[in-house]
Amino acid sequence: MEIYNFLPQTNCKKCGKDTCMAFALELLKGNVKIADCTPLVEEEKYSEKLENLKELIGDEEGKQKELRINVDEDECDGCGICVTVCPVNARYCYSTLSGKAPDYPPDEHQLFVVKGGKCELLNLEHCRRVAAEGRERECRVCETYCPREAVKIEYV
Repeated sequence: MEIYNFLPQTNCKKCGKDTCMAFALELLKGNVKIADCTPLVEEEKYSEKLENLKELIGDEEGKQKELRINVDEDECDGCGICVTVCPVNARYCYSTLSGKAPDYPPDEHQLFVVKGGKCELLNLEHCRRVAAEGRERECRVCETYCPREAVKIEYV
């Protein structure tokens, strides 16, 4: 939705997609470039949206920014809320569905774990925000529910 908000939202089909939402999803996956949206690039009234979109995902050549989930070790107190609220963790470890910590050693799908009193990010490639078979989502659960605001989702 962040990407969609910076598009013209006219559904003009000049990019070859049926809707601006479809274009936003393809842009997120890296299948199209910002320049493919000709009204955004050519019309002056969209210049602010264009600059904001470039800032969000990268430049007009299609070079996308990398997703990072940073955990501020100074702020993190190891409460484990990020572990229990993460939808990916819950999908692969049923104990987290009831709000408990995982009951087994971390597997290859688990995103977060608490070690030594601090949260650690294990497997970013399984995060719902990362494009995987068209299932990317605007998930910010870990960042939203961290009571110490130690988890930050950023594009760099």
